[in-house]
Amino acid sequence: MYKKLLSNISSYIHLSEEEKIELETLFLLKRIKKNEFFLKEGEVANSVGFINSGLFRYYLNEDGEIKTFAFSKENEYISNHESFLTKTPSTKSIQALEDSEILVISREGLKKFYEEFNEGEKFGRKIMEGLFIYYLQELTSFYSHSPEQRYLKILEQQPELIQRISQYHIASYLGIKPQSLSRIRSRLA
Repeated sequence: MYKKLLSNISSYIHLSEEEKIELETLFLLKRIKKNEFFLKEGEVANSVGFINSGLFRYYLNEDGEIKTFAFSKENEYISNHESFLTKTPSTKSIQALEDSEILVISREGLKKFYEEFNEGEKFGRKIMEGLFIYYLQELTSFYSHSPEQRYLKILEQQPELIQRISQYHIASYLGIKPQSLSRIRSRLA
């Protein structure tokens, strides 16, 4: 159950055997069914999850219009970092698109990890740097690439996601209507 998590963390920092054992006490298993939420708009994010299996989407509701802005899958972390870091209600929701199994660490557990593990703070810095770069690239792509170019990028970099995510959610992520995505797919076929 903890193998993927330990492997992921070990790809960033060195963990002693004692730290590996301690980590298993800080992360708790949580199963989330398809369409259930890891975090709902209005809740404060008090934990971070590591996805053992499953798929999630991040979205916001702007006056009744649902806008998907990210997806997270196996071997990735999920949380609304803005809400988590500021301890304010989330303006976004994180919903399971598949039955999922995640390992969750509380705010207090993460604080312990950062403060008491030899390279805990280094791990946190590396994760946040990676998220910062990812979201800058996504923002730049949204404004500098067409929906078709962004769709081609998904096909090239994460083709398995196209099979796992509904056309409706992909269209929302691209900022277009499902009919427009159908036209893009027809042109590319």
